[in-house]
Amino acid sequence: MKYYYQKRENWISAGRIYQCDHPMYSRCTLFQNESKGLAIIQEKFNSIKKTRQWSSVEPWIAGDIYLNPGFKHFFLENAAEPDENGLYPTVKLRKLMWALRMKPLKKEFWEEF
Repeated sequence: MKYYYQKRENWISAGRIYQCDHPMYSRCTLFQNESKGLAIIQEKFNSIKKTRQWSSVEPWIAGDIYLNPGFKHFFLENAAEPDENGLYPTVKLRKLMWALRMKPLKKEFWEEF
């Protein structure tokens, strides 16, 4: 039996919503320390249009990621200054959770991978 990551009732918000002109997404959750940053994206489903899109992560999970003991090390290895277009290095939420050894989110039928 697999155990999945569950939303907690008490959570803190971390990171900030960052608007950009990336070819894959227009919003992400940005974790920033001085001039270096790391953009985190999550795949979401629009039930009205029946489409998938990449966007910022849910605020309840962003706080748990930030408080994870391995996040600082992951951030230092992967964060960088923005390029000339203002884009930071990007990581998908599932990949980040895997790297931090967190329980996975339950996979939905519409998710890419």
